[in-house]
Amino acid sequence: MKKALEGMAKELFGDVKMRWVDEYFPFTDPSTELEIFYNGDWLEVLGCGVIHKDILKNCDMADHKGWAFGMGLERLAMVLFAIPDIRLFWSDDERFKKQFKSGKIVKFKPYSKYPACYKDITFWLPDRPYHENEFYTYHENEFYEHVRECGGDNIENIELLDKWTNPKTKRTSHCYRINYRSMDRNLTNTEVDIAQNELIKSTVEKFNVELR
Repeated sequence: MKKALEGMAKELFGDVKMRWVDEYFPFTDPSTELEIFYNGDWLEVLGCGVIHKDILKNCDMADHKGWAFGMGLERLAMVLFAIPDIRLFWSDDERFKKQFKSGKIVKFKPYSKYPACYKDITFWLPDRPYHENEFYTYHENEFYEHVRECGGDNIENIELLDKWTNPKTKRTSHCYRINYRSMDRNLTNTEVDIAQNELIKSTVEKFNVELR
């Protein structure tokens, strides 16, 4: 499966550096993600994995095996048009939309950006029952999705800064840096602080983590 997808990626993106990263997806197990080195950074382009046994069983195909993959069209466009920020695809800004015409591939010309505001969050991963008799397994992808649900279009990116395991307790902590930046105005420190505090509160409640 990996060889086939690597071959497809080379056809689409050319002779670029690639790497596989273990990931979590709800319908495949094990799951992995293909990243390419693009514009000085690693960019995820597709996710894949072996189809979960329960899904095949529910389809009366328990004696079969299969694999699945998905690729976002936005990622292809980012490479073809040299677009640095995926949020631009949902922008109504004429400075963005007027640069492109049907049937033509042109490089995106950046326009002025508003300043970024960085906020960090650090927590211990859950090691106790989330509900009675039920254990919760933390997955980074779900946290990223939660951040974007809370912050909406004001979230430019999320980066895992540090992952550390206490040698005595064996507990693991993650530190994330969240980049808040609006596409059309300056964000004030006050409104970002409010958004960050709400995110921290909801993260503790949803993922049963302990803040550091």
